[in-house]
Amino acid sequence: MSMIYLHVPFCTSRCIYCDFYSTTQSATVRHEYVNAACAELANRKSYLADRLIQSIYFGGGTPSQLQIKEIAILLDSINKHYDIDTNAEITLEANPDDVTPDFTHNLRNLGFNRVSLGVQSFNDRILKMLNRRHDAATAQDAVHTLQQAGLDNISIDLIYGLPTQLLQDFSSDLQKAFSLPIKHLSTYALSIEQGTLLQRKIQSNELAETDEDTFIAEYEIMMQQAHAHGFEHYEISNFALPGFESRHNSGYWNNTPYLGIGPGAHSFNGTDERQYNEPNLGKYISAAGLPPHTIEHLTLSDQFDEQVFTSLRTRKGLSLKNLEKRFGEAWLEDLKRAAQKHISSGSLTFNNNTLCLTRKGIMTSNDIISDLMRAE
Repeated sequence: MSMIYLHVPFCTSRCIYCDFYSTTQSATVRHEYVNAACAELANRKSYLADRLIQSIYFGGGTPSQLQIKEIAILLDSINKHYDIDTNAEITLEANPDDVTPDFTHNLRNLGFNRVSLGVQSFNDRILKMLNRRHDAATAQDAVHTLQQAGLDNISIDLIYGLPTQLLQDFSSDLQKAFSLPIKHLSTYALSIEQGTLLQRKIQSNELAETDEDTFIAEYEIMMQQAHAHGFEHYEISNFALPGFESRHNSGYWNNTPYLGIGPGAHSFNGTDERQYNEPNLGKYISAAGLPPHTIEHLTLSDQFDEQVFTSLRTRKGLSLKNLEKRFGEAWLEDLKRAAQKHISSGSLTFNNNTLCLTRKGIMTSNDIISDLMRAE
């Protein structure tokens, strides 16, 4: 299995928390970007070594800011240069106010079978604070529009731990989410990133950081409501109805090779190398398919730590058998010693030679995972 991620860097406005690479757009710039991305797709087809592509993901930025004809050109280029599984998961991230009946029907006709909506909240006061373009009613309408067009594999994103967000606000967000015909929910704890408007507002005391107890309480409510509605907690930040887990996100956690196309996109060869395209649209367009990039070579310790980190985030957990097979028995000695105290405290389970986070352990997962890493 392998995957393609296509980064579409356009946004009409920037949310206060976002540090992803994005820029404004015009018809001319979009056209130049599409041409450059098609050229990169052609030039880098050897990166995946003729592997079958089982997931294509248009992320951003805001991919739904592209015209349908531009999305079609990009998808045609992928199909031209890569071997796509007939049952591939093909996802487009969308802003709710871009979801119209025509846009949705055209997406489905192009072959998209999954849409991820950046809802973030169903509270209009909070959406305004975040500088989101849509309101709660638009988000709910977008879900129904997608379903009516037959695009019913719908995921929505919510953020918790937001400034001014009360516990009942997030509980209400979850209730509204689970009342909609969605198949998947991604929930992200707010992080305050360098250089964002959110960071500046917190530093100036215009907004206050959320305390740890509130984060934990909101996460507990999230797990309770997801379980009550039949959603399985298959990764720390992700819930899905059975059979609707995100294949693309699961690929990241399973060390699946992927090719990242576009300015700021990352690629991974599945073992020991990552590649990072420079996050600069002007340079990306000028490079005509050979974008400036950096390459990171992963040491064995890096690879070990990545497997520990990605595996423990999932419901399947960390198989010590697989870890030993890849790295050798000696590499597991420190990990087993470090794991014992977390098993004793009830934060980890150890069954069938596999370590898994418990519900208690999820709350302190970063500390537990850090303890088990080799980090030099």
